Amino acid sequence: MYVDEGASDSAAASAAVERTFEALPAARGQAFARSWWGQAWLKALEDSALDGAQVKLGRRHARAGAVGAVSVRPGRITAVVQDRDHTRHRSDVLLQQLSAADWDRFLDLVADRAGHIAALLDRDMPPVLVEDAAAAGIELLPGIGDLEPECDCEAWDHCAHSTALCYQLARLLDQDPFILLLMRGRGERELLDELQARSASRAAGETGADAAAEPDGAGVPAAEAYAARDILPPLPAAPPPVAAPGAPPVLGGGTPPAPGVDVAALEFLIGDAAARAQGLLADALSSRHPETPPPPVLTPAQDAVRLAAAAPGAAISARLAAGSGRDARSLAVAVRAWELGGAAGLAVLEEDWTPEPEALARATGRLAAAWEDDGARPRLRVTRNRWTVVGGAAQLRYGRDGRWWPYRREGGRWVPAGPGTDDPAGALAELSAEGWSAEGWSAEG
Repeated sequence: MYVDEGASDSAAASAAVERTFEALPAARGQAFARSWWGQAWLKALEDSALDGAQVKLGRRHARAGAVGAVSVRPGRITAVVQDRDHTRHRSDVLLQQLSAADWDRFLDLVADRAGHIAALLDRDMPPVLVEDAAAAGIELLPGIGDLEPECDCEAWDHCAHSTALCYQLARLLDQDPFILLLMRGRGERELLDELQARSASRAAGETGADAAAEPDGAGVPAAEAYAARDILPPLPAAPPPVAAPGAPPVLGGGTPPAPGVDVAALEFLIGDAAARAQGLLADALSSRHPETPPPPVLTPAQDAVRLAAAAPGAAISARLAAGSGRDARSLAVAVRAWELGGAAGLAVLEEDWTPEPEALARATGRLAAAWEDDGARPRLRVTRNRWTVVGGAAQLRYGRDGRWWPYRREGGRWVPAGPGTDDPAGALAELSAEGWSAEGWSAEG
């Protein structure tokens, strides 16, 4: 008589968990178990059965599709098996459940290894998981004598009916090792919920214990991250492209805004956010996305220029100018630099820096080599990263990105005159309308 001595109160509470699998079709010419754990299940059966003829007959029953729907619950599997003469027999196979202490140790060792959780979620049972469990005194797979038969044909050992049931279960185990864990006393949902609770509890404890010792952003060990690579569900399908950003809502209404809230400015910011979101989505869906560098992180003053470039109107532009520490004219010049070169163009306008001596020498040499005719060379004065045409209103600025940016003098200040280029002669060509003195090359300053 089978005695479930290891069943605990919690395992007994799991008795209500039951899964039923529809009858499988005939398996002529196919192996009953392809997974190593399915093969281990059949080995336990074949090593335990005393009558080899019954094992062979049961295998033929299973192969012919004589096993009906299989019910799996903690400690027991059940099915109706039909003989060749169409006689039906209810057959059960019993497997001892794990005790509460066994489950506690098993859940601890699985929670300690992200790879174990990932494998189970992928319907896999790696040998290392079974080995770790065995080292902790927990036998997941059955051994000799662990599969106890009960059949209404009243056979005292494994009969053809219980054998056919075991062969059929091996096919189910191939697809889902959680069936074995259910027989041992835990359903899939219950098991995963307990693992999640333990993992969350441990993570919270480790965070509290290590907060003082570890700097912010300590990260995750590479081995741990790699082990958990399969624990997350597949990524959802990419969203469809959006042709244009949605229209911003109209916030004006019968209720006056709160003090300090500019409704028009808020509507403008909402529209800007929608346009940026649409642009980011289009970039993410583009085939060139992996090669596209991320957009630069802007300072508030730089972002004010970006917003002003969208022509939000005089009132909002005035607020942007004041908020970024500029007057209206300075903001207009900054917007022009942004339109010609984005953040890089704005940096060239506002940064005055000195290249390293080697970089400065290369830049000077490249600029000198841009003119094959000595008589055509402009006379330039070099001040830090700026080459100014002597006696003219033209200037070249050398950016940190290695490009040359043309400037011209307007109303007493230097303003951007064109986009950056790798060709200094081309940059000066942008300023041809200004002219320059061609009395020879001069590098002063």
